[in-house]
Amino acid sequence: MKKAQRHALIKELLTQNMVRTQEELLQLLKEKGVNATQATISRDLNDLQIVKVTNEEGEKQFALFNEADPRFEDEDNSHFQQMIHEMVTKVERVQFLTIVHTLADNAQMISALIDDMDLPEKVATLAGFDTLVIISKDAEDAQKITDLLQSYLF
Repeated sequence: MKKAQRHALIKELLTQNMVRTQEELLQLLKEKGVNATQATISRDLNDLQIVKVTNEEGEKQFALFNEADPRFEDEDNSHFQQMIHEMVTKVERVQFLTIVHTLADNAQMISALIDDMDLPEKVATLAGFDTLVIISKDAEDAQKITDLLQSYLF
C-alpha cells in the first residue's frame, strides 16, 4: 500500500474508532490488510499531525489535528496557536529557560514547531516525552517567549 493510501486509511480509522496507542492502530490496520511497522506508523502520525487528546471519559486518544479553528484569526500562526492551546498544559520561566509542559508524547511536536518559527529570543530547544525546554540568551528573552506561549493557553 502506498503512503498516501495508508495515510487516508489512518485518518478514516481515527475518525471511526477510539485509538489510544500505536499498537491499537497497528492492529486496526492489520485488520484492513495493511502490515506496517511501529516506526512507519510513528512517522505517519507525525506526518499527519495526529495529536493525543483527552476525550470526554478522561482517556487519552489519538485525534486528527483540526487547523480550521475559528478561535484563531491569523492564518500564519493559527496552526501553532492551536497546537499550544490544545497540547500545552503549563508554561513557566526559570531564569533564561522557558519550561513547557505538554500532554503525554507531544513535547517533540511542539519543539519542532517552535524550531520552525523565526523567534530571535530562542537559542535552542530540548524536548522529552511531555516537557520541552526553550533556551534563551537571557531572562528577558525567556520572558518574552513565556508570555507568548502563555497567551495561547486560553
